[in-house]
Amino acid sequence: MKKLILAFASGIILALGWPTYGLPLLLFFGFVPLLCIENEIRNSKIKRKKLTLLGYAYVSFFIWNLITTSWLRFADPFGASFAVLVNALLMALVVVIYHSVAKRVSTTKSLLFLITLWISFEKLHLGWEFSWPRLNLGNGFSEYYTWIQWYEYTGTFGGTLWVWIVNAMVYTGLLKYKSNKNKLVLKNTVLKVALTITIPIIASAIIFKSYSHNGNPVNVIALQPNIDPYSEKYNVSNIDFANRLIELSNSKIKPDTDLIIAPETYFADNVRKSQFENALFKNTLDRYISKHQNLNILSGISFIEFLYDKAQTHSESNYLKDNVWYNDYNSAVFLNKSDSVQYYNKSKLVVGVENFPYQEVLKPIIGDAMIDLGGTVAMKTTQNYRTVFTSANKSFKVAPIICYESVYGEFVTEYVRNGANVLAIATNDGWWNTTQGHKQHLSYARLRAIETRREIARSANTGISAIINAKGEITSALSYGTQGALEGKLTTNEKLTLYTIAGDYIARISIFISLLLFLITMYRKKKIT
Repeated sequence: MKKLILAFASGIILALGWPTYGLPLLLFFGFVPLLCIENEIRNSKIKRKKLTLLGYAYVSFFIWNLITTSWLRFADPFGASFAVLVNALLMALVVVIYHSVAKRVSTTKSLLFLITLWISFEKLHLGWEFSWPRLNLGNGFSEYYTWIQWYEYTGTFGGTLWVWIVNAMVYTGLLKYKSNKNKLVLKNTVLKVALTITIPIIASAIIFKSYSHNGNPVNVIALQPNIDPYSEKYNVSNIDFANRLIELSNSKIKPDTDLIIAPETYFADNVRKSQFENALFKNTLDRYISKHQNLNILSGISFIEFLYDKAQTHSESNYLKDNVWYNDYNSAVFLNKSDSVQYYNKSKLVVGVENFPYQEVLKPIIGDAMIDLGGTVAMKTTQNYRTVFTSANKSFKVAPIICYESVYGEFVTEYVRNGANVLAIATNDGWWNTTQGHKQHLSYARLRAIETRREIARSANTGISAIINAKGEITSALSYGTQGALEGKLTTNEKLTLYTIAGDYIARISIFISLLLFLITMYRKKKIT
């Protein structure tokens, strides 16, 4: 019973530390009860220790996942169940692998292995086809952005490392006190933990207060059309949406407006990519642009491309009927007075909604099952290169970040390395009602601003549309579920942060260390004390 209470405690503490409602200070202690369970099981004489530990760890992580990400059920109950159940299992397996190593090496080495293994697990979640990095620990400080200004050097993996170092310090302090009952041990542990938590916060506060950058002003309007993504979005013509874009823009547009941003798949009535430049609704937008001196429009759009030769298809192509396939694109377009249209295809896809993970293995088992999110059920075609859009007068270069892509730190740095000096996020966020889903998504955008020191204009279909400065502050926003246009100003930045240059270097180092320690322990039969 005691171990079950500790398992519940870990899950609840971690959940209560999560954005956007939680206090991230709790994350520094959330794993301690679970580590105590592992230690007790390891030193007991019970049978099936790994299976027992797996059960308790699963309880902890199931609670954490359920409380923080079950909002996905508003989009699809099966998808929510899969995400919660499977992610909790993967997290629990990390603890079981740590248990196997902890039996063979010292406490210090085993905890080093656990920290680097967890970071390696988070890195896996950023790259494999079942990608689900929502609960990567470094994301937990997104609402407390004044604590993590040093993310420009480390990215979110710096936050994960910070959380685990403190948890390890608390845990080892408790072990030492349990073995000798010396109160001095507790005092030293409290002091070390307090310093480890407060020193980075103080350093961050200094950076926050002193940070500034110079650049060109970009006067932007972020649209929030507030369209029902389950019905209206796919039942209204593109020309009607073009007229609505103009109507919303006219409420805020000025002679010096540089950029209008419309949300993800704003033009949802699939257009053949080859016919777009002659489309009636594009002509409507072109006429609107011609009336304004330096205006650029960035909008989400759905494209379709039919293929009649199987040799032209690839792994992301969709079969339609005999001798007909098609590529489906979730794209962004950039329009201005120049003759050429700039395009980008979304490339970080939502699992089961926009991509079919490991279809070579899974398709024979489950068929063409995809989660239905209001019509978005086909495999999307992606691109390898992060396209950056250049304004007509060359005064700014903007990254067209589409929806889920904004959750991936190193991915966003690719836009910046390709020249982006401001960021635009075009998203929908209408699938999850008024839950934490859209709130977390907005909150994580703060992290991208800090990591790259690029200011962000965010256009969300149902909200929350926002302007975010390079320090992660939301300077203005529109409430969720309202229609309107948000006017703001971004300042370009040409300097590259260390994280933009080096990316997830903490994760790469951790993968090396965890593999090395794991291989070394395979030759050890007894624990070294």
